[in-house]
Amino acid sequence: MYKAFFKLARNPFDLTPDPTYFVSTRRHNEALAALHYGIRRHKGFVVVTGEVGTGKTLLLRCLLRLLKESKDISYAYLFNSRLTPTEFLQYIVADFGLPSSGKNKSELLLDLGQFLVSRGSKGLTTVLIVDEAHHLSEELLEEVRLLSNLETTDDKLLQIVLVGQPELDDKLDSIGLRQLKQRIALRAQLGPLDAEETREYIDHRLHVAGMEGDSKRIFPPDAVAAVYRHSRGFPRLINTICENALITAYARQIPTITADVIDDVAREFRLDREFSESAGSGTQNEMDVQRAAKVLRDLYSALRKPVARSAELNLPVSLEASEYEPNI
Repeated sequence: MYKAFFKLARNPFDLTPDPTYFVSTRRHNEALAALHYGIRRHKGFVVVTGEVGTGKTLLLRCLLRLLKESKDISYAYLFNSRLTPTEFLQYIVADFGLPSSGKNKSELLLDLGQFLVSRGSKGLTTVLIVDEAHHLSEELLEEVRLLSNLETTDDKLLQIVLVGQPELDDKLDSIGLRQLKQRIALRAQLGPLDAEETREYIDHRLHVAGMEGDSKRIFPPDAVAAVYRHSRGFPRLINTICENALITAYARQIPTITADVIDDVAREFRLDREFSESAGSGTQNEMDVQRAAKVLRDLYSALRKPVARSAELNLPVSLEASEYEPNI
C-alpha cells in the first residue's frame, strides 16, 4: 500500500521474524555466537533469555539458517512446550525423522538413544532447540536434563538449546532444578536496544526493504527519537510503531514522518498510556514509601523521648522506650 509512495521494494517492518532483517547489535551478536559456539563445540546446554519482543525468535531463525548450511548437523525445533513428557519425546523423535506413532516412552527413548549414538560415532552433531522454554514444566525440564545424560566418556551426544523469557531463569534457579542449572555451559541474555541501536535498526530495515539514499528522508532524527521513547528499544514495538507510522504518513500523503505521527500511532496503540501509567505508578510507589518511612521515623523519635511522653502515645508508663526501638 505505502511501498510505492516511499519507494520501497518490500515491507521494512513486518513482524514476521525474517533473518534477512537481523540487526547485529552487540547483545544479539553475543547471543548468536554463544549459540553457535555451544553447538559446534558440543558444550551440552546453552540458555538464552530475554523479555518479550527483544528478538529471541528472530535470533533462532538466524541460528537455524546457519545450521541448515551445515551438512553435519541435524536438529529438532520445538516451539510448543505445553506437552506431556511422552508427547514431548514423540515430537522430538518425529522431528529427527524417526517413526514415533504408537510408541511408548521407553521405546521412544531407546530409538532416540540409538539415533544419537549412531550420529555421534560418525562425528555428526545433533541439536534439540526449545523455543518458549519458559513454558516448560519442571517435569519436562527434568526430562530435558535426563536427555543430556546421553553422552560418551568425552562428548555430549545431544546439544540442547533453551530459549525463553526471564521466567526461565527463575525456574532454573529453583532448588528442584539445581542439577540442570549446573549443566548449563553457556548463557546469554537479550535486552532492548539503546537510542543509537534503535536508529541503526530502523536504518538497516529500510535499506533491506530497498530504500535508496539516506533513511532520514523517511525517518528524521526527531521521529526516530520518538520511536525510541515510545518503544523503549524493544524491536517488536519498534516494528509496530514504524509500520503504522508509514501507513499513517501514506494516508496523509506526508513523504517524511514527523514526531507527531509517531506520537499519534503510540496513542492509538496505547503505548503512551502504558508508559505514563507505569511512570505514575512508580512515582506513587515512591511517595508511599517516603510517607511510610516518615511515619516510622516519627514513631522512632517519639519512642526514644522520656517516659513522660508515654501518655501522649497511650503507652503504659512502666514500659521502657528501648523496648520499642524498631529493628532497622
